[in-house]
Amino acid sequence: MSNGASAVRFGLRANAGQFGLLMLINAFVGGMVGLERTVVPLVGTKEFGLLLNTVAVSFIISFGIVKACANLVSGTLADRYGRKHILVAGWVIGLPVPFLIMWAPSWDWIVVANVLLGINQGLAWSMALVMKIDLVGPRQKGLAVGLNEFAGYLAVGITAWLTGFIASKYALRPEPFYIGGFYAIAGLLLSVFAVRDTSPHIRAEAAALQRSATRPQSFRSVFARTTWGDRTLFGACQAGLVNNLNDGMSWGILPLFFAARNLPIEAIGTLKFAYPAVWAICQLITGPLSDKLGRKPLIVWGMALQAGGIWLTVATNSFIWWMGGTALLGVGTAMVYPALIAVVGDVAAPEWRARSLSVYRFWRDLGYAIGALLAGAIADIFGLEWAIGVVGGLTLLSGIIAAIAMRETVHPIASPATPHA
Repeated sequence: MSNGASAVRFGLRANAGQFGLLMLINAFVGGMVGLERTVVPLVGTKEFGLLLNTVAVSFIISFGIVKACANLVSGTLADRYGRKHILVAGWVIGLPVPFLIMWAPSWDWIVVANVLLGINQGLAWSMALVMKIDLVGPRQKGLAVGLNEFAGYLAVGITAWLTGFIASKYALRPEPFYIGGFYAIAGLLLSVFAVRDTSPHIRAEAAALQRSATRPQSFRSVFARTTWGDRTLFGACQAGLVNNLNDGMSWGILPLFFAARNLPIEAIGTLKFAYPAVWAICQLITGPLSDKLGRKPLIVWGMALQAGGIWLTVATNSFIWWMGGTALLGVGTAMVYPALIAVVGDVAAPEWRARSLSVYRFWRDLGYAIGALLAGAIADIFGLEWAIGVVGGLTLLSGIIAAIAMRETVHPIASPATPHA
């Protein structure tokens, strides 16, 4: 394909090869997180003897803060150096992660591994997502996001189940983390040798919208507009933060909640598989559905379903009911996740889309740290049940705020607004 704007073709079918490659790469990115969903909280309590829940979830706090900051700079770096270069950098930084966890002689090593994992996720996942949006063009953003998140979170779920299964057959370490070495090496090699940058698509879309692809926009103006200047983007940012707040609680607190009720590690792994698997598969429907029915209804009702799933989990005491709560949480998250990203893609112009998405993802992934810290502190003071229940209440409140603040963004294609430089 020529680099000229006239030769660029948009759409999933026209870019199937590169789109599929980026889905595979994002599956490897998701698998890196899945390594930790079942086993690492148990490593903290069983191998290192961590007594406080706040300390046991400290690896999620470090991950969330660093990933949020990596997200924040990823858009600016991508605009300056190109999407592919940042994707490769993310994999280089993520390469040591599984080996650090395997051989960690103390909990501090695992916290450091999660600092690197946060950078890996912030750069690699961001670029895989933005490049897919670049490829499909302005009319298929929801589809692109849904497929991207399907690949990533299905890999999270499968890897969470695999690590739990392997740990039940062997030990908590090192065997469950061997697969992480494969993910990191394969992701890096494919990113270096097979991925093409999407700069021609960015220029072509900007030209089609009759906007200059070289018109400068300050990061400060993009940050302000995305965070509070536009009420729809504000609604998306706060919903994204609370979505990952409850995911941080699910990641760190729910395995301890299930283990305290004597659920075997393999069964915990099954629950930790079901949540991201339902989330991933349902996004194949909810992503394109948001292109047709609109973003706002999926976001508002998805947050309500998440709250219901969380409350069902904490209010019951059997595996079948916990599986039901997990399924509800997964469906609700599938409704919310791609719609929120697509909202940002709707509002932001191509020239500053990567930066706007990076700001949204900064606030969203800061939710990991806030959720883990808040849930850990409440669990230490009042107990695990209170921690889970409070997070459910915050999730419902966030859905109400989204209903009030956001406007619908699915409409005939028009020139997006440009923030003041």
